[in-house]
Amino acid sequence: MDAVSLSTLLAAAAMAGWVDAVVGGGGLLLLPALLVAAPGLPVATALGTNKLAAIFGTATAATTYARRTTVDWRVAGPAAGLAVFSAGVGAALAGAVPAAAYRPVVLVVLVAVAVFVLLRPRLGVVAAPAKRTPVRVAAVIAVAGVGIALYDGLIGPGTGTFLVLAFTALVGADFVHGSAMAKVVNAGTNLGALVVFGVTGHVWWLLGAGMAVCNIAGAVLGARMALRRGSGFVRVVLLVVVVALVAKLGYDQWVG
Repeated sequence: MDAVSLSTLLAAAAMAGWVDAVVGGGGLLLLPALLVAAPGLPVATALGTNKLAAIFGTATAATTYARRTTVDWRVAGPAAGLAVFSAGVGAALAGAVPAAAYRPVVLVVLVAVAVFVLLRPRLGVVAAPAKRTPVRVAAVIAVAGVGIALYDGLIGPGTGTFLVLAFTALVGADFVHGSAMAKVVNAGTNLGALVVFGVTGHVWWLLGAGMAVCNIAGAVLGARMALRRGSGFVRVVLLVVVVALVAKLGYDQWVG
């Protein structure tokens, strides 16, 4: 790999860390960058190398959030535990099902997310603790720890965004606290997927380690910025990331 490609990947890793720490979706930047910088790279290897970089970034962001704000471990803890296993299952299946089979479904979900957030301007801006009933807590643990985690192992991009929306819509967290819980669960999904990709030989360890350093730097900056600027800032970034995801997946579906 030449110096220009390597520099581009490191810069993409730093930006992905920032985006992931604020609202998720860093894979939207890093996965395409990996595939462009290394033509012919198997998708599973790109996913595995991305997970190596991402796990350090999400763990760093989770630690930053935990030190500076409260994390509801009754929700985030069980979801993260389930996520390790579910993402591992997804990673084991990665490559068996073509990504194209998922794109239409994910596109519809993302468009629905964008419309939902736009039509509910107060969503995630102010916490709604009344929503945190036992039934809703059980539901969000299942959605985050099983459904979204399985998707992360299989495909990946947008996982953090889906997690933030799950915690805000289902249990009434504001965007900052939703992001904090999302980082904890996302660290679990990255760990589960990384173990499987590593065992099956689908990780470029040296490259992934270099990207991890940049991902950590971006994650620290992103988490601190989200905490400092609040839920309104996170909401704006969320909408930008969702629109970007829709554009990227739409391009892959109908043009690429």
